[in-house]
This record gives sequence, structure tokens and C-alpha cells, in this order.
Amino acid sequence: MDRNSTRFQAAADTLRSTKRAASLVWKTSPSLTLLLGALSLVAGALPAAIAWVGKEIVDAVVAANQSGASTEPVVQWVAAELGLIAVVAAAQRGIETCRQLLRAQLGFRVNEMILSKAASLPLTAFEDSEFYDRMTRARREASSRPLSLVMRTFQLGQHAVTLTSYGAILLSLSPIAVGILILAAIPSFVVEARFSQSVFRLFRWRAPETRMQAYLESLLAREDHAKEVKLYGLNDVFLDRYRQIFETVYAEDRKLALQRNAWGYVLGLLSRLAFYGAYAWIALKAVAGTISLGEMTMYLLVFKQGQSSLAALLSSLGQMYEDNLYLSNLYEFLEHATAEEDGIAFEGPRPGDGIRFENVSFRYPGADADAVSGLTLHLPPGRKLALVGENGAGKTTLIKLLTRLYDPTAGEILLDGRNLKEWDLPTLRSRIGVIFQDFVRYQLPAGENVGVGDPAAIDDRDRWREAATLGMADKVLEALPDGYETQLGRWFRGGQELSGGQWQKVALSRAFMRESADILVLDEPTAAMDAEAEATMFQRLSDLANDRMAILISHRFSTVRMADHIVVLHDGAIVEDGTHEALMAKNGRYAHLFGLQAAGYR
Repeated sequence: MDRNSTRFQAAADTLRSTKRAASLVWKTSPSLTLLLGALSLVAGALPAAIAWVGKEIVDAVVAANQSGASTEPVVQWVAAELGLIAVVAAAQRGIETCRQLLRAQLGFRVNEMILSKAASLPLTAFEDSEFYDRMTRARREASSRPLSLVMRTFQLGQHAVTLTSYGAILLSLSPIAVGILILAAIPSFVVEARFSQSVFRLFRWRAPETRMQAYLESLLAREDHAKEVKLYGLNDVFLDRYRQIFETVYAEDRKLALQRNAWGYVLGLLSRLAFYGAYAWIALKAVAGTISLGEMTMYLLVFKQGQSSLAALLSSLGQMYEDNLYLSNLYEFLEHATAEEDGIAFEGPRPGDGIRFENVSFRYPGADADAVSGLTLHLPPGRKLALVGENGAGKTTLIKLLTRLYDPTAGEILLDGRNLKEWDLPTLRSRIGVIFQDFVRYQLPAGENVGVGDPAAIDDRDRWREAATLGMADKVLEALPDGYETQLGRWFRGGQELSGGQWQKVALSRAFMRESADILVLDEPTAAMDAEAEATMFQRLSDLANDRMAILISHRFSTVRMADHIVVLHDGAIVEDGTHEALMAKNGRYAHLFGLQAAGYR
């Protein structure tokens, strides 16, 4: 692509981004946008009038001094200039007020758009480092750049109005003055646009380093990492890495800043040379009597301010180009492919058939092998299924497929005879109560920590207590200083921290918040519990599963043996299945693993 094509494309992209940003700002607040535009026009039109009034003041002073004319016109023109200055000051203050109010509203709106987009994306996107880089770039600048681009547009209009009026005044002196004014500003504009692109390139390249710095900050400053970091003496290691990233980034910034400002200084001298050349020319015209002293003052003021306005106009163009570069990050993120559309079915053609995996395979993006391969099984209502296998065997992946966090790459999963892809997603997930091994410890009040299991009932205190009783968290939460109102975690004032086993009971209670759930999925639900709590938990699960489907993942064979059916996974495939007794009789992999664990208790 040649340079002309590149420039044309850049201009087209800037125009397109400006339209999108203007639309976004307009939707955020039409009234503030209109007021901002009106005030920009006022602020752009009055400077030339002020310069002309200044000429009248000087000429009135000269007339009063030389011919003894009345001084009343001097006072009147000074009052007129004061009035114009007051109006301009009010317009500028109004512009700043609009900008501050729009910045707050727009910052929230754009971040809301980013978070809403993130919520609509599939889980695979969050497991992609490039996606995280894209989101990091979008969030770092996108909340301010749309407003910046629109402000530049208004400033462009303001400076254009000002320059038009200044140009009309300078043309009465000479067209050459207008030409000098324009030519002197172009070199600085070209350099600024070029360096804006260099700054943006650095910004894009740095997304991984920015995320790593943020991660290192969290390792050094968050309470959930502090214990291990201090115990292993990792503070200096992580702080040194944090420092190295800064030094690398700073070296690039320093080089660019020195180049940008050196060129800016050299080319800025051209503008100063042009002004003082015009200064001498206009002064000589006044000496020769070609123009009056007031006209000389006006032309000098107009030329100097015209130079500033043209520089500001060209700077606005360059900064609009820079804003467009940064906004491309936002649009790139917002246009990221979303998950496939949900189905519309609310029930299956064979109610009571339960869950069927039919030759299901799944491979993570970028992986060399399937995480789940050719898996077929059936779980009818009222039955308890246990999944057994070493870490990485595909147990948790299977659960993520069932909950449609992923879709199979081959085969299909059916619920009541209907493919999961055809189900209305909220309806499907309302039927599933799940606790993952890596459950979230929400920095929320205790009751809400349980209530998040069903967003529709997150404030239902009666439901909190019922679910907490089923999950064995009731006594833990009732013993807290403010009971279910106690803030959990250490992030906020008055927060109470729980033990690992207590947190697991809270997380387990969430699964019981969903009264409509007829599928219970428990991924290592008792890993942090003592033996007595574990036994109680599985007795309750057994009672609850009479008319429900229950899927249990556990490495504890003492709990696995309570399942009606046990599936042994290895490298994502089923290698054995049956009851505990049948699998022990086979004396295969399950019996071997059971024996190893049982030996530890002898």
C-alpha cells in the first residue's frame, strides 16, 4: 500500500471513529452535547471581535491624545471588550463543566459496554492470552478517548471559526500574511502526527507487560497471596521483576520523549521566526503610515493568536488521529466474536430421560489433544454418578460441557432428549446447582455469599438460611458477629475471614439455593472438610438425590463408593465404569487406585 493510500485510509478511519464516538457521546447525554457545541461556537467566534475592539481602543486613545477628542469612546470600547471577555470566559467555563460531566457519564457507559461484552463471551475467550491483551488495551484508554475525540471535534470547529474570522482580518492587510500563517504551522503538525503513531505502537505492544505488572502488584499487595509470598521470601523476586518491566518501559518512553520534544523545539522555532518576521513587517508599515497604530496592534494580535489557533487546530487533527488509534482498541474488543446464540427450548421431548453424553469430544483451542474423547454415558433422574481419575483426566472439563461453559467439538449432550445447544441457556442453567473446586470467595456479606447461587433470590433471607442448612454453613454463619449480614473477606472494613472448610460449606450452600435445580454437580465438594462433615454432607446428598441427578467428582474413594454408578476417566476417555462392587471385582484401574488409598489408612 503506497503512502497516499495509507494516508487516505487513516483519514477515513479517523472520520469513521469520530462518527462512532460522536454517536456514543450523543447517546450518553444529548443535552450536554448540544450545549457543548453551542458554547464552542461562541468561544470560537468572539476572539476576532475582541481583537477588533482592541484596535478601536488604541485608535480612540491616539485620537484623544493627538486631537483632544472626547475620551468617552475609549471608556465605551473598554467596556465592550470587558463584556466580550466575560462572555468568552463564561463559554470556556461552561465547556469545561460540560466536559467534566460528560467524562464521568461516558467513562461509566464505556466501561459498562466493555463489561457487558465480556459477560457475553464464551469461557474459551477468557483462557486466551491475546483476548486478555485486547481487553486490557480497551479498558486502559477507552473510557476517556471517545470524549477526547468528540472534544477535539468541537475544538476543531471552534478554531476553524476563529481562524476564519482572523483570516478575514489578515486578508485586509495582505494575502501573504495568511500564507505565512499557514505554512509555518505545517511542519510541527506532521511531526506530532508521526510521533502519535509511535506512541500508539508502544501502547499496543505493552499490553502483556501491563498485565504482568498488574499481576505482580496483586502478588505483593493482596492478602490471599501475602502468606505464601512472605513464607517463601518472594517479595524481592517479584519486586525486582516489577522494577525490570518499569525500566524497560521507561527506556522506550524516554527515547520517544527526547525525540518528540527535540523535533518539536526545532520546528517550533520556525513558527517564532514567522511571527517575528511578520512583526517587523507590520511595524514598518505602521512607521510608514500605511496603517494606524490601532491597526498595527490588531494585526499583531491577530497574527499571534491566529498562529496559536492554527497550531491548536492542527494539533486537534493530530490528536484526533491519535484518539482514533486508541479507539480502535475499543472497537476491536467490542467486535470480538460472541458465543453462539442460545436456543429457545424450555423443555425436552423426553421428560425424565436425564442426561446423555453421546460420543462427546472436546479440545481446548490451541491444544494438541482432546481433553475429552468419545465419551458416552447416561445419567437418569434419581441416580448418583461419580467421576474418578487423576488430575487432567477430563473430569472438570466434562462438567463445563454439561453447564455449557463450553460446547463439544464433536458429539452431543442431551437433556430430556434435547441437545443442550437448543435449550434456552438461563432455563438450562437454572436446573443445575454446581460447586466447582476453585469456587469464588466473594467479598460480600455472608448471606449474599450464599444468595449468589440464585441471582433472583440473592436478597431472600429465608432462602439463605434454608440453603445454608443444607450446605452445613448455617452454624458457621450464625456464629459470625452480625450473622448473615457479616462482611466476609478482608478487602472491606469489618470483614471476617473464614477457614478453607468453612468457605467450602458456604460455596456448597450456593448449589442448594436453586430450588428448581434437578441436577447437582459437586466438584471436590468436601476437599477442605473434616471426615465428620464429609459423612454428613454425603448423607444429605443421598437424601436429596432421590428425584434428582447428582454428579460427584472426588479423589476420596470413601465418598465415591456411595454413587450408584462410577466412571473412571483416563486421558479424557472412559476406561472403566460400573458400581463400586463391580469395579472392585474387575481388579482393574479403579481397584488399584482404591487399594492405594485404602493402604494409607491401614
